[in-house]
Amino acid sequence: MTTIYDIAKKTGYSPTTVSKVFNNYTDVKAQTRQTILQAAKELGYLPNAHARTLTTKKSWTIGVLFVESSGIGMRHPFFSAVIESFKQVAVSKGYALMFISKDVGGKQGGYLENCKIRGVDGVVVILSDYEDPYFKELLDSDIPCVILDYETSQAHTLYSDNLEGSLLAVEHLYSLGHRKIAHISGGMNTFAGSKRVHGYELAMNSLNLETKESYIVDSAYYSIESGYAAMMKLLDLQDRPTAVFVAGDHLALGAMRATMERGLSIPNDLSIVGFDNIELSQYITPALTTIAQDTTLMGNEAAELLIRSIDDPSHVLESVVLPVRLVVRDSCSSVTNAT
Repeated sequence: MTTIYDIAKKTGYSPTTVSKVFNNYTDVKAQTRQTILQAAKELGYLPNAHARTLTTKKSWTIGVLFVESSGIGMRHPFFSAVIESFKQVAVSKGYALMFISKDVGGKQGGYLENCKIRGVDGVVVILSDYEDPYFKELLDSDIPCVILDYETSQAHTLYSDNLEGSLLAVEHLYSLGHRKIAHISGGMNTFAGSKRVHGYELAMNSLNLETKESYIVDSAYYSIESGYAAMMKLLDLQDRPTAVFVAGDHLALGAMRATMERGLSIPNDLSIVGFDNIELSQYITPALTTIAQDTTLMGNEAAELLIRSIDDPSHVLESVVLPVRLVVRDSCSSVTNAT
């Protein structure tokens, strides 16, 4: 069996330096680390996880608590992209990821119990329902957490600038001459959904546009089916909008399908702006104008923030708001009879 002494002999570095590399110490030069890791790979060395835990007081495992109510789960392009970028940073720092559920050994015990049994060092949280009492139990514990798309003073939080994104969407439609602008929301029971509705209302007020109650349709779970149903309600209105700001790209896909089924043209009869900038949005016809969230930055920042919190439990809680941008494609056009 290969040991750290074999790697030390091969590389010329001391066993202490080799040990530091495998225990993720920061005072080792990048070139030294690379040389030692390459030698370990050539010699087939595998660090003893139990020994690392005893030495560093860590399990080197991060829990991923991910519950997405639409049923799409990890197939959801936005969340899968965020988790993938989170994983890349975590793995580069020596951590493994483990998905956390309420069930332990076939019995429901809650997220906190699962985290304690697995001995995770910290948890990244993505939930649809932040009122879940099992989540509250985890939040009240001393396990370091970074929560995405949520706001609380009890943990590190990280989310995109939903208000700014909504403002960009509505202002873009306004610049094209639209005055009858509706909104399909992602649900007032979600953090992002409520922020985007609020952003839509703020934007409409700032532009001196009427915010009709009938022009705000609440959908569920950011699903294609919900977007379809919500758009049908808007299309049934006697005073139909000329443009719709939609709170998510999946919702927008459903909204576009409903519009086309009614025999209307996008963007000639109706302009649509989404939110997320999922990969599919650029390939549909017409390509979707949308608000882009930076999934790579979100995942990277979340991982760095959580690992800092694990290394230093006294680290001051941070609330990170990430920038968004408007991506203009083909689903919007100008109108001249906007009044």
